[in-house]
Amino acid sequence: MSTLVRHFGATVRELRESQGWTQEQLAEYAGLNRSYVGEIERGACIASIVTVDKIAKALDVPMARLLAPIPHDESA
Repeated sequence: MSTLVRHFGATVRELRESQGWTQEQLAEYAGLNRSYVGEIERGACIASIVTVDKIAKALDVPMARLLAPIPHDESA
């Protein structure tokens, strides 16, 4: 998958872990399947804008936080 998709997944994982949540907990709070959350975090799938919104609401962050630009040194 693209660097953008991997970066998004890593951001979701980082924020989830900062909450002390398991993938199962995030999935429950966001109304998603646990295996789907795992795929997102691994960068194995492209989340829809609706899914991004659900994750942002569950994590109590703006969607923009999940979609922050990739640092220049990671985008190559």
